[in-house]
Amino acid sequence: MSGFPLWLVYALLSAFFAALTAIFAKAGLKDVNSDLATAIRTAVILVITWGIVLFRGNAGGVSGLTRNNWLFLVLSAVATGMSWLFYYRALQIGRVQEVSIIDKGSILFTIFLSFFFLREPLTARVLVAAGLIFGGMLVLIWK
Repeated sequence: MSGFPLWLVYALLSAFFAALTAIFAKAGLKDVNSDLATAIRTAVILVITWGIVLFRGNAGGVSGLTRNNWLFLVLSAVATGMSWLFYYRALQIGRVQEVSIIDKGSILFTIFLSFFFLREPLTARVLVAAGLIFGGMLVLIWK
């Protein structure tokens, strides 16, 4: 994989596991309250991630976190929780293909929020990609 960026490998793996998340969640939501399903998912993730942190010996890093780290990590967790709650509810009542495509619209929000808050550049390439994503979403929701 010489020349193949490691971040791209991780991003592709993330996309693959996100796809599995949607498929498994839709199958598991039959006759289950979506909030309960989200809570179960969150508990499992908590155990797995803390297990990894402990196994790798990274738990000591908690003491080095600043107030700013805590603030933004907590805000990220709240946003993640809200996203999951709405995602699972949408999956419960919608088709997984449609819900997943609309959910990926978060990419559009991310692009523009990263420009305004993080001052990341909006290049022509990024804007074209965002336009294509937006166009795909319009195709999906057009009746």
